[in-house]
Amino acid sequence: MDLQKLITEIKQKKSYLCVGLDTEFEKIPKHLLKSENSILEFNKSIIKATKKYCVAYKLNIAFYEQYGSKGWDIIEKTIEHIPSDIFIIADSKRGDIGNTAKMYARTFFETYNFDAVTVSPYMGLDTLQPFLEYKNKFTIVLALTSNEGSSDFQMLDTPDGKLYEVVIKKVAEYANDKNIMFVTGATNADKIVNIRKLVPEHFLLVPGVGAQGGDFSEVSENGFNKNCGLLINSSRNIIYASNDENFEISAEHEAIKLQSQMEQFLIKKGFIK
Repeated sequence: MDLQKLITEIKQKKSYLCVGLDTEFEKIPKHLLKSENSILEFNKSIIKATKKYCVAYKLNIAFYEQYGSKGWDIIEKTIEHIPSDIFIIADSKRGDIGNTAKMYARTFFETYNFDAVTVSPYMGLDTLQPFLEYKNKFTIVLALTSNEGSSDFQMLDTPDGKLYEVVIKKVAEYANDKNIMFVTGATNADKIVNIRKLVPEHFLLVPGVGAQGGDFSEVSENGFNKNCGLLINSSRNIIYASNDENFEISAEHEAIKLQSQMEQFLIKKGFIK
């Protein structure tokens, strides 16, 4: 999916919601445990309940690859149930030397046909190049994350600013907004203003709204640009809104709540009518 199609989807759905499919077997409603593939059935139900209200799904690969080949099979079958007009992210946080990165890129962009993959830039710009060679695919670079230990390295001072600022500036010089996005945690919403100064055109993938304590309004105000420029991810608040037999209704309700907030914000900004 290219950038313009993503922007069009945001306008049509009046939403910049990304639903995180971080599916944990222990949290699946008990009635689904009778299914032959309970994780897949859960994902299918969540997708059916939320696909009208989101523009992206993010699969956290670790939640699946722990099961070996069965987990990768679940990933493949989950993708098959996601409509083709929805942006699909492999949250894998890969980052390795060029020939290894090439294999990772082939895995996610060819074998599984994801639209985007999250990567760590720690080993340098050359490790991003194999991902960037794919047309109409996005490399989503970890910049300022939402976890408690993010300040251990990302906030270190350098002669050119904080380390996360150096990462963003160098990556933005290396590739444009049509194939690069940045992960910016919602718990660092106050710093999104600064990030927008560094990368005014790029999209930001923002995890951490909801269960991790990120504030939707603050993130939206600080991160919005002329193309919206935001994908706000919500995982636990939506997919685990309930664990009873009507869990998908609760998931839909939570997705509607966020989409409604997004619609009102987009109207306020004049992005949609």
